[in-house]
Amino acid sequence: MSEIDYNKPRGWRHGATWTYLIMLLASAVALVVSFVLSAETLELARNPGQKLSCDVNAVMSCSTVAESWQAEIVKFAGLSYPNAFFGIAAESVFVTIAVIGLARIAVPRWFAICTWLGGLAALAYSYWLTSQSLFVINALCPWCLALMFSTTIQFMALSHATAVVQELPVNRDGVRKYYRLNIDLMIDIVWLVALVVIILVKDGPMLFS
Repeated sequence: MSEIDYNKPRGWRHGATWTYLIMLLASAVALVVSFVLSAETLELARNPGQKLSCDVNAVMSCSTVAESWQAEIVKFAGLSYPNAFFGIAAESVFVTIAVIGLARIAVPRWFAICTWLGGLAALAYSYWLTSQSLFVINALCPWCLALMFSTTIQFMALSHATAVVQELPVNRDGVRKYYRLNIDLMIDIVWLVALVVIILVKDGPMLFS
């Protein structure tokens, strides 16, 4: 008779269906937003100086962000590539990984680790772009904010699935307790609220002017 592992998180919130479903929904939103941003980038390229539909005021302005150098940081052979194009590629991969997780298909540990590292890289890139919008460009794009929040939730769900479903890292007693006691849920809520507060403190009055 096998010994019961009381440290292992249990319940529907810690299962593959829930964790990967949240990841799938967040990744799908991020993918759709990336398509919208790509379309607006092409529209701006065809009609330089044109105001976009999400240009609300001086602060909430997609065109201001899209025309900054931060919107096209990858350059090769004399050409620059909009960030949104890479968003389409990356989020398509995350959607596929979420579907694999929902299908309960076993993946090697190295694949799960690389997936989590990829999610971390996507989150760091998104936060860098958001910080540039807030503190350097001094303009915000509604679609970019939607992408940042969906990427954040995607990473939260991916981390949850990696720790509980994929059972990584191997020496994970502390990680198990973190999820078993639902500390992750409290941290995630504080995390999202903190992002909202930062945006409102920096540009709150101007967002609704």
